[in-house]
Amino acid sequence: METRELEAEAGWRAKREVPRQFDRIARGYDLLAALNPGYAKHLRWSAERLRVDGSSQILDLCCGTGLSTLALRRVHPEARITGLDASAGMLRAAAAKPQLRDVRWIHGDAMDPAAAGASGPYDAILVAYGIRNVPDPDRCLQRLRQLLRPGGTLCVHEYSVSGSRWSRCVWQMVTLGVVIPLGTVVTGASTIFRYLRRSVLEFDSPPQLEARVRAAGFTDVRILPMDGWQRGIVHSILGRRADT
Repeated sequence: METRELEAEAGWRAKREVPRQFDRIARGYDLLAALNPGYAKHLRWSAERLRVDGSSQILDLCCGTGLSTLALRRVHPEARITGLDASAGMLRAAAAKPQLRDVRWIHGDAMDPAAAGASGPYDAILVAYGIRNVPDPDRCLQRLRQLLRPGGTLCVHEYSVSGSRWSRCVWQMVTLGVVIPLGTVVTGASTIFRYLRRSVLEFDSPPQLEARVRAAGFTDVRILPMDGWQRGIVHSILGRRADT
């Protein structure tokens, strides 16, 4: 097998292991997120950028422990929200949050939400820190487009540092100096945090991710920034399913 094929196969296996790794750190995840300046605020910004009506149906794909779901609930208090994640441990933590009692939770594969029971149609879909972890982002995006109503909005909230030496340098310093050591102390596990560092470095640049969303059939695609230390590192990539 060629070297490139071996690397691709290893990357595929690593992504398939991500849900089990998140199971191990589910109890400590919210604490780590709380220690991350801007984490909750930036999720709220992406929730606001969906710009949906009060009674809309929203899919929170890769919802984790429900921190992105909380952002959606606070911004869109009347919306009907479905949260889907492949990690049973993270979902249990999400379902335990009293503010999210009315959310429909689904344990399933983000690569095929409809097969797991998230068939829609939805007015909006938020994918926070998730598209980078699926084995085939292009196919996933195409399937998400099919789950949206005509005119519905997708927001991909994601790390994207490729193409910027400064952003990559900041990401390296923060993950090596803070995230991996602190995550290991809080959760007793280091593998997922080392994966996080590597996966972000290997993922799309912002223009590449924008092009990927556009190639999946979305229109009006645009990138909006965050602030603080995550400016140039975390982005909202927005796209719309055409009205026809």
